[in-house]
Amino acid sequence: MDEAGQLLLWRWSTLVQLSSLAMIAAFFVLLARTNPRAELKWWARAWAFNLIAILFTSLYWMSQADLLLPAVTLVYTSGKTAFTLLLIQGVWTMIRPGGRLFTTRAMTIGVITYAVAATILLRDVTSVGIVQHSLIGVALIVFAIVLLRTQADGLMWLVAGIALRGLLGIAEAAAYVLQMAHPSAEPWAGWVPLARAFVSASSSFDTGSEWLLVLGSVLAVSDRSRRALEASHHRLVLAQDDLRRLADRDALTGAINRRALGDIFRDVQKSGALLLFFDLDGFKKINDDHGHAVGDACLKLFATALRESFRPHDHVVRYGGDEFLVIACGLDQTAARMRVEDVTGRLLQYRDQEVWCGFSVGMAELTAGADPDAALQLADQNMYKAKNRDRRQ
Repeated sequence: MDEAGQLLLWRWSTLVQLSSLAMIAAFFVLLARTNPRAELKWWARAWAFNLIAILFTSLYWMSQADLLLPAVTLVYTSGKTAFTLLLIQGVWTMIRPGGRLFTTRAMTIGVITYAVAATILLRDVTSVGIVQHSLIGVALIVFAIVLLRTQADGLMWLVAGIALRGLLGIAEAAAYVLQMAHPSAEPWAGWVPLARAFVSASSSFDTGSEWLLVLGSVLAVSDRSRRALEASHHRLVLAQDDLRRLADRDALTGAINRRALGDIFRDVQKSGALLLFFDLDGFKKINDDHGHAVGDACLKLFATALRESFRPHDHVVRYGGDEFLVIACGLDQTAARMRVEDVTGRLLQYRDQEVWCGFSVGMAELTAGADPDAALQLADQNMYKAKNRDRRQ
């Protein structure tokens, strides 16, 4: 391919890359405005700098004005370097929320210093290509290796895009080096024309790798947004469970409150259960003679005695006022009476204190598949029968 053909190919591939970068930069700017994720802001800046670098390079090649070379070198090297660093910064912020590899001030000083030095020391396009593409290639390949070592999830396509762009940078730097060789020099004679054609079309290859970077970035952000949404949903479910548990507990006694009875009966209806309906004796007189504080202490004492006397998986429910209900699966009436005696024994130690109170209890079997309300009503009736017997004695 002659020089005119190489120049035409270069212009075409550069224009393709320029239009592609304009779309990518606009995409990330809009995405950063609608999504508050920190990495998107870094990436929007990165692609803007990349667009500026290619735009100035395109203007130089279109004009072929050598006087513009120092200015183009300054803009190109600073823009491409800023793109690389901002891209890396965005990825790091994504996998390490709140973390940074470098501050904005340090990056600005470093980029400007490097670009000025490159403008002063690099006097032709070939040397600029060698140095700049080598810098991009090494930085991105090293960062791709770092990302692989972090074993962060959801980065497969992004790491592939970063690695591919880094390899292309090394390949472009090598092609610029080969261009410096004489076409007849051995053993590179056959490689020089290929290297020149590769350099001319390199913008097209860059465009392909850059779209892979875009794909990887979008997939990584999507994956992390999904994970954040799932984690938020999980926390919400846990919070709802905590609120439900709080709502299902009586604040005074710590027993289950009456609103949870429907769920409990649904759980035990398949296997059946024994219902024990408790009512404190003379509770109104305790409140009237000693005050509600003593009455509350009596309720808390009784609920504690129930929980300690029955099994951990038995349901102790404050049915209302001074009425309590115990729902016990797999417990027969003989074993239940022993546990009721244990409750009595626990309360008797407080007989000489103001908080002591007696109780009456009625039992009823809830057989598998039977109506819980009917069993509850029977237990209530049996409790009143027991209370009346105690009064006659």
